[in-house]
Amino acid sequence: MLRNPRDLVTGLHARHRPRPATAVVAVLDHEERLAASASFTPRPVAADGWEFRNALLAHLRRVVPHDLRRRTPVRTAVLLYCRDGDERWTEEDGAWMWGLRDACTLHGLRCGAYITLTRGGWQVLGEGRGGRSPHSASPPVDLADAATEDHPAPRRASGAAEPLRRTAAR
Repeated sequence: MLRNPRDLVTGLHARHRPRPATAVVAVLDHEERLAASASFTPRPVAADGWEFRNALLAHLRRVVPHDLRRRTPVRTAVLLYCRDGDERWTEEDGAWMWGLRDACTLHGLRCGAYITLTRGGWQVLGEGRGGRSPHSASPPVDLADAATEDHPAPRRASGAAEPLRRTAAR
């Protein structure tokens, strides 16, 4: 369970500005701070967990090195999927959840929450936690306004934040 899912969702929404059919995969460190994230729009396919897993794995490989040599996972991957429709679970959600779990196993990460973002708000599936804002039609907020203690705004200088900006623009 995430300590503060609202802050995470707000921060990812501000960073990636997802529209329907956009996936945002985030990697959290051992203190649940954002270590890396990437957003992408998968190719339109039927709900296929294999395709989703491969897309997630490809983006994880771009933003964070694997942790396969560790005895136990230290970092956690979380998936936020912005979609049309209501908050109810769909077959596509099941495929994304399976894809996330398998991609985490293959990358040496702990499998974290699956969060949907719809017009009605956001929801952590399986936990019963959610909120009305942000939602899939929310205007983006300024990243500095969305920064919190657990999820600070990315650094502006070169270094670790550089790959995040590059991947978020794709």
